[in-house]
Amino acid sequence: MQLSDVREKVGQEVALSEWVKVTQERVNAFADATGDHQFIHVDVERAAAGPFGAPIAHGFLTLSLLAGELANAGGTLRLEGGRMTVNYGLNRVRFVHPVRVGSRLRNRAVLQGVEEGAGFVQFTVLNTVEIDGEARPACTAESLMRVYL
Repeated sequence: MQLSDVREKVGQEVALSEWVKVTQERVNAFADATGDHQFIHVDVERAAAGPFGAPIAHGFLTLSLLAGELANAGGTLRLEGGRMTVNYGLNRVRFVHPVRVGSRLRNRAVLQGVEEGAGFVQFTVLNTVEIDGEARPACTAESLMRVYL
């Protein structure tokens, strides 16, 4: 895609990912990777009696899915002549609603801006991670992606 084509998409939805199921195995693996073994994530029985009525995913697990399974925006914003795309950072992240184990998530990505730099183009994308059957999203995150030319 040409840069001029991408610029025309500012303010528009550029990706809607497939649904991804959050399993207890995934939550446990994330707990092992980060050392965050709080009972609300990994102790199924205790979490069921806790404030959320079930174990919940770590907020950072939900956020990390934007780099992998929920990251369809990168494919949609491929630039002609781009050598690689990297996550440059985040401007604002909010964990709006808990994600109970067994929930399904998807990302809705809206292109907010396009900036040119020395040898790269940077996209600002508003990601809204939706929970199947919930009115409020799990997470909102403004991410920055750089495509190096």
